[in-house]
Amino acid sequence: RQVALKVLRQELGVLLGAERFLHEIKTTARLQHPHILPLYDSGSTAAEGGAGLLYYVMPYVQGETLRAKLEREHQLGIDEALRTIATAEAIENRY
Repeated sequence: RQVALKVLRQELGVLLGAERFLHEIKTTARLQHPHILPLYDSGSTAAEGGAGLLYYVMPYVQGETLRAKLEREHQLGIDEALRTIATAEAIENRY
């Protein structure tokens, strides 16, 4: 199966801390919603006690990210912005 491997920038990983990142990923992995992709795995490339890259693995979904769309179009249309907000609020209220 195709997967997406998301790697946290090292400086962000240092600020966040490996333990907190892994705890938050495990919490996120328990969420189930049609608009949330499942997480397959997560971890750190660090050897015991060392610094490494933090990562998580999720299903690969072909398409454009919201960030890329905003960089290309500079803003969303009203209908699309409202749909995006409504979806985010529904997810937040559910959890």
